[in-house]
Amino acid sequence: MSYCFAIERMSGAQKELHKNYHDNHYGFPIHDDNELFGRLILEINQAGLSWETILRKEQSFRSAYDNFNIEMVANYTEADRERLMADAGIIRNRLKINAAIENARTILTLQQSHGSFEKWLEANHPRSKDEWVKLFKKTFRFTGGEIVNEFLMSIGYLPGAHTASCPVHEKILAEKPLWST
Repeated sequence: MSYCFAIERMSGAQKELHKNYHDNHYGFPIHDDNELFGRLILEINQAGLSWETILRKEQSFRSAYDNFNIEMVANYTEADRERLMADAGIIRNRLKINAAIENARTILTLQQSHGSFEKWLEANHPRSKDEWVKLFKKTFRFTGGEIVNEFLMSIGYLPGAHTASCPVHEKILAEKPLWST
């Protein structure tokens, strides 16, 4: 069942939480490197958990990781790793925390070579999902097939975030996501 239809079966606060993400964020192109990095952090942390858990903790992630500031996260020390491990507002998984820090450092390198993380993504477009997964596994930490697929769908690089009958689909098409070009 698609996310678009699943939300219609929800109610109350759960529906409100998912509907906001679905209607205003999921599948829309992101042009800010820090926000792209933030989405990657969220997708990595979702592994093995529900997306609802991540949505409920998004503000805590934002706070814990300095509003997803790539340069700040890339400079985290062992004390920062321990601070994150002690933060009950986020997912306290050492592998995921280490991946966020190492991936921030990788993105800084990509920014130097390509001008931005977004430009690196654009330079590698178009690719099939399998090609993207290979590239991400070679470039980043903790990026398996489902993480890469959801990350790229959620930022407009791969199709499938919304069904064609979903009203949000048309809004996303108006923003010209790379998968549509």
